[in-house]
Amino acid sequence: MSQTRPVARRSDNIPLAVSVILPTVLALSLGDALIKMTSGSFVIWQIFVIRSLIVIPVLLGVLATKARGGLRRSDALGWAVLRSLMLVGMWICYYLSLPELTLSAAAAAYYTLPIFITLLSAVFVGDRITQGGRAAVFIGFLGVLLILRPEAGDFNAYAILPLISAMLYAGAMILTRTRCRQQDPLVLSLALNIGFVVVGGLAAAIILLLPVTARQGFLLAPWAGMEPSEWLSMGLLAAAILIGSIGTAIAYQNGPPAMIGAFDFAYVGFAVLWGLAFFAEVPDMLSLFGMLLIVGAGILALRR
Repeated sequence: MSQTRPVARRSDNIPLAVSVILPTVLALSLGDALIKMTSGSFVIWQIFVIRSLIVIPVLLGVLATKARGGLRRSDALGWAVLRSLMLVGMWICYYLSLPELTLSAAAAAYYTLPIFITLLSAVFVGDRITQGGRAAVFIGFLGVLLILRPEAGDFNAYAILPLISAMLYAGAMILTRTRCRQQDPLVLSLALNIGFVVVGGLAAAIILLLPVTARQGFLLAPWAGMEPSEWLSMGLLAAAILIGSIGTAIAYQNGPPAMIGAFDFAYVGFAVLWGLAFFAEVPDMLSLFGMLLIVGAGILALRR
């Protein structure tokens, strides 16, 4: 009970939260576009490990500098670990969907997350679901159906993965707000990147035990050799996850999840732009209408 008292007394900083979330989703969307571009070259676990091994020394260096001035000690380590595991699971599901979906379709399905924020906030935070919130859930569900098209011949089961990602991300952001609000964002980023290394390393070790014929695809292929261009890609991915992991922590610590999620929606627009620029992806009319419904539902869900 005493753990919740400091959270309640900390005041919000909405201008800071909004100014941070926009460049954050820009960096994350560009990083995800790069993941899609390189999915034929790297296995997902290689990305997890090498990217975070680039980021971790940077974070440790900054934290060591801050420690001289008195770094705040974590009193919510367990919650930070749980948050990191949820986010690692979120990225696994989302990255696995990218080779099989257009970037804009994956982003639109993923950004059902404000609907899950609305539902999970009601269950775990005690927020009441208003009539508008219920309408948002229904409208967003219709939008998802238009994108997934469960009765159509072109239904892609991989489109379910961004929905799972949305649920995990929503839960992690509620934890950020309610249980990890006093934690230094750099420590939360460090915990997440350590999680990437641990999970990626374990997965890579398990893959080595599989028959050679089973080691293929974005999930199970062996690690690939890296040329200077691949290392450059890893450096860019490291910069994206560094910005993203710190930025999301700062934004959701300093503003209500419902409000910050409205600006988080900029990811969908960025994803459509990257899809056009890098992959010549032009969404069809039904998918565009479904995206509009999801965005509209999210905005409706996020209104207070």
